[in-house]
Formats: sequence, C-alpha cells, structure tokens
Amino acid sequence: MKSADVEKLINQVLTKQTMDESALQEFIKAVAQRNIEISLVEKWLKAVHSNGISVPETTQLTKGMMLSGSVIDWQNNSLVVDKHSTGGVGDKMSLMLAPILAACGLKVPMLAGRGLGHTGGTIDKLESIPGFNCSLNPQQMQDQVELIGCCIAAQNDAIAPADGLLYAIRDVTDTIDSIPLITASIISKKAAEGLGSLVLDVKCGKAAFMQTLDDATALAKSMVGAAKGLGINTVAQITQMDYPIGQYVGNSLEVLGSILVLQGKGSKDTLGIVVLQCAELMIRTGVTDSHEQAENLIAEVIANGSALEKFREMCIQQGTEEVTAQALIDNPNSVLPSSEHITEIIATEAGYVSEIDSMVLADIARKHGAGRFTIEDEIIPEIGFEICIERGQHVESGFAWLKFHHNQVLSEVEIAALSNSLTTSSQKIEVNSRLISIIE
Repeated sequence: MKSADVEKLINQVLTKQTMDESALQEFIKAVAQRNIEISLVEKWLKAVHSNGISVPETTQLTKGMMLSGSVIDWQNNSLVVDKHSTGGVGDKMSLMLAPILAACGLKVPMLAGRGLGHTGGTIDKLESIPGFNCSLNPQQMQDQVELIGCCIAAQNDAIAPADGLLYAIRDVTDTIDSIPLITASIISKKAAEGLGSLVLDVKCGKAAFMQTLDDATALAKSMVGAAKGLGINTVAQITQMDYPIGQYVGNSLEVLGSILVLQGKGSKDTLGIVVLQCAELMIRTGVTDSHEQAENLIAEVIANGSALEKFREMCIQQGTEEVTAQALIDNPNSVLPSSEHITEIIATEAGYVSEIDSMVLADIARKHGAGRFTIEDEIIPEIGFEICIERGQHVESGFAWLKFHHNQVLSEVEIAALSNSLTTSSQKIEVNSRLISIIE
C-alpha cells in the first residue's frame, strides 16, 4: 500500500470523515502481511485513539482483521458459540463454560489468551495441567469441536494476524484504551471462530479494566455493534468486579476451583456467573426457551457428571495423558502443582464481610509470580489465594479468612497489606447479583 494512501486514510480519521472502505481493507491487509511502514501504522493508531471512529467503521475494521487470517467455516453454525470476558480477579469462567455447554449439545471453539497483568489468562491456567497443549491450528480446533464439542486454544498467527502487529504497536504507543481498537481486536478473533452466538462479559468496578459504568457500557455497546454487524447473535453482560470471584485466585488454583464447580462442590459465586453466560447462549441458540430451563439443564449436566467428563475429554484431546486427566478430575490436588508455603491471614476484628480489596491480592500474587510484568515473564502456576469467606458472611476475630500459596518468603509489608485488604461491617451486608445490566 502506498504511503500517500495511508496518509489519506489518517487524514480522514483526523478530520472525522468516513474512512474509504477499500483503502481501509488494503491497510489491514498490508498490516497482516507486514508490508507497511511501522511509523504509518503508529500514526493511524494515534489518530483513531484521539479522534475515534464510527460503529460502521469499527465493524469494517473488525471484518478486515477477521479476514486477514483463517476463518473457521462450519456447515451449520447455529450451535457454535463462545464468550469473551474483559478479565478480573479470579475470572476462570471459560474453564467451566466450554465443557458445560458441550455437555448441553453446543459447540465451543474457544480462542483464549495469556495474561499480561495480575494473574495469568485462560491459557496460563490450562497450561498448569500436565501435558495440556493449547497450540491448536484452526483445523485442529474444528476437528476437536466436531468430536467432543469444545476446545480451548491459544490465539495464534493463523487467526487475525493483523491484530498481532496492531496490538504490539498499541502497547508501545499508549493506544491500548481506544474502544474501537479494543473492539476490533476482540471481536475479529471471535468472529474468525465462525460463531453463531456470542456472550460478552464486560467487567465494571475497582478491579476491572473499565472502572466506571459509563466506560463499561460504551465498550459493551461497541463490541455488540461490531459483532452484530458481522452477523453474530450477541449480548453483553456488564458485571460487578470489586470483589474477587469465587474461592480461588491464581493459575493452578483456579483450575482446582473450576473442577470443584464441575464436581458440584464449588463456589456459588463462580457458578452464578457461569450460569449467566451459559444460559444466555443456550437461549440464543434455541437449546432452551428460558433461563429457568437453561439453569435446570446446567444443573443436570453437572449432577450427572457429563460436564466434568467433557472437561476430562478436552484435557485428553489436548495432550494430557488419560491417567493424569482421570486423576485430575478425581483428585485435582494430586495432579496440580503446589506451593512451598501456605500463609494464613487472620481477621483482626469480628463483623460481616463487606469488601476484599481485589487489587491488593492481585498485585501481591503478581509480584510472587502469578502474573506477568512483561510478555517474556514465566508464570509460576501454583502461586495464588484461597479465600475462605464469602461476602456477607459473619467472621470472628482470629478466623483465618485467607490462605496465600507462595514460594518466596512474605514480607511484613505484604502481610499487613493482605490483612488490611479485608473490610468488615457491624451491620449485615446485602449481597446483590454481580449482573449490573445487559446490552443487546
């Protein structure tokens, strides 16, 4: 693509004209093929970041990024579904959602990422399972989904390769927080899975990427608009992210927490979010007619063990030895890595649990190896937290409310910060649903 044509595109963004559609597609193709000056890409990204682009332009950008690589083609995609979450402390939903939906007869070709932040992403969590291979190409993803109903694979260069370069440049040009660019990055990869339906979990709160409801709503509307523009039946759920999700935070610990949910013994808070997402997809695909029916079917596949069996099959299909996969679902602690130390944090006063500062937990976990500071950092899978209380619960002074699984010695400052991260109230706390609003 000629430099003059890119400059013209940049000028259209700067002067708030509609970008020429064919020129935009040429630009994306050049980015995907790495056949363009990086300085021009930086200039275009900064223009979009500072001036914004319209929903139709965002949809065209997303479409171009999707078509820059492989797109899975299903004979019938009416039952092909997925979800995307903007992340959060203890957000492990994908590990349960994929096998639950597969057990209910849906098809889930999930692409997921590694985490650059307080804890690992879905792929980091799964890679704490011995032998689990997330490096599937699109054909392997499709074959596995046709065979067992689900897979969870790492994002790779075959899918939306334009996004790889754009994201890397966004990272160094401080344009990460542009809503059109976030939208195109996320939705292009989901659209490349060939989805019929998609549910988006947009987190909102002190421990979320989008901390205000206005920001979360703007991102949700943008992503729903782009996905619908590409023909995907899409809904966004804006959910509260102040308090850690469920009982476990950290990579192998979140696998443990997910297996406990699939065994029917896990955190109700965790299961509640999974049910919200699964039910929406089951209704949109016509598998069930109502949330009540969906909840009953989810309860059934957990109770009869078929969801857990799908998880076991997924592990085996993705490289885990059969004997290891069986041991994992029977007794996860016998398979998953464990830390050298477990330190208990004690409640200093009695009261009803009103708040846990999620970011204090997340930052300390990250410093001990549960998350990354740079993309090259190695995750230590066994690092994380076990939260032994629920919001609204009454605790006595001296109760061990938190267990930190770690290898390095904890400093006095870290112990004090963890102790102070718990807030209790003398008054009983009303615990509301995490669901704030729905954007369609």
